Amino acid sequence: MANYPLKRLRRLRYNPILRDMIGETTLTVNDFIYPLFAVPGEKVKNPIKSMPGVFQLSIDMLVEECKEVASLGIPAVILFGIPEHKDEVGSDAYSPNGIIQRAIRAIKAEVKNLLVITDVCLCEYTSHGHCGMLNGEEILNDETVSLLAKEAVSHAEAGADMIAPSDMMDGRVIAIRKALDYKGFTKIPIMSYAAKYASGYYGPFRDAAESTPAFGDRRSHQMDIRNGNEAIREVESDIEEGADIVMVKPAGAYLDIIYRVKQQFGMPTAAYQVSGEYSMIKAAAQNDWIDGERVMIESLTAIKRAGADMILTYFAKEAAKFLNKK
Repeated sequence: MANYPLKRLRRLRYNPILRDMIGETTLTVNDFIYPLFAVPGEKVKNPIKSMPGVFQLSIDMLVEECKEVASLGIPAVILFGIPEHKDEVGSDAYSPNGIIQRAIRAIKAEVKNLLVITDVCLCEYTSHGHCGMLNGEEILNDETVSLLAKEAVSHAEAGADMIAPSDMMDGRVIAIRKALDYKGFTKIPIMSYAAKYASGYYGPFRDAAESTPAFGDRRSHQMDIRNGNEAIREVESDIEEGADIVMVKPAGAYLDIIYRVKQQFGMPTAAYQVSGEYSMIKAAAQNDWIDGERVMIESLTAIKRAGADMILTYFAKEAAKFLNKK
């Protein structure tokens, strides 16, 4: 290896054209999945205070938003639902006429060339805000899994293109796979939230989805933030159970996990740039502490560089507009 002055690494940085030619990581609009929040009513566009630029949308407004998303070249959305009524078993989650089931049908009827993914969990639908059925304050695993499988089938019947279980219950991937296959939905892939951490970055999302737990927290099922090897075991388990895509959540504070998952398994890997990551960048930009657009692209590029094939991000529209201008 040559040394300075024969070797000058800056030679490849002076010319912007050359910098682009040798760039190792390329962020594209095709990398993005845009999260959306569906609520009852008509012509509803409720701003989410803790997430500037993000809204709760009634189904008619959701359809219009999806048209814009598709026009920007963003390939996919993921839907979260806030029902009109909640109960202890989250029955709207698996109702044929639930908020998400109606939203899927409306979007698929009017928007072409857009992949519709659905989040499968119960926390938005339960009166207590937890991800499953309860016995006192204990979240029941197997009873919850049965309801999640029922929810997944109802989404597929409504026309969902992909199912994304986010609950972190043991055995839910294989239960969903078997339920989908039994109903003839063998072509519907599962994107599993395989390594989902019990993170402090979720606060704004719980405002958006109205899913703050009435008591306790989610540390009995979401992963301990200190653990990396456990994430590998969780991902491996979901792959063995039939997951087609595995996800790491959050993204920014877990780039090492994204890298390890991609290197070890070589599976299609998603990463969720969560609400807290989005809101921190937005808040700093609004206070002129950072260049918001630049940090947005830098953060997304870092996630892609770590190994993510797709990124769930609330920046999807903004980032798409930026990239489409280039």
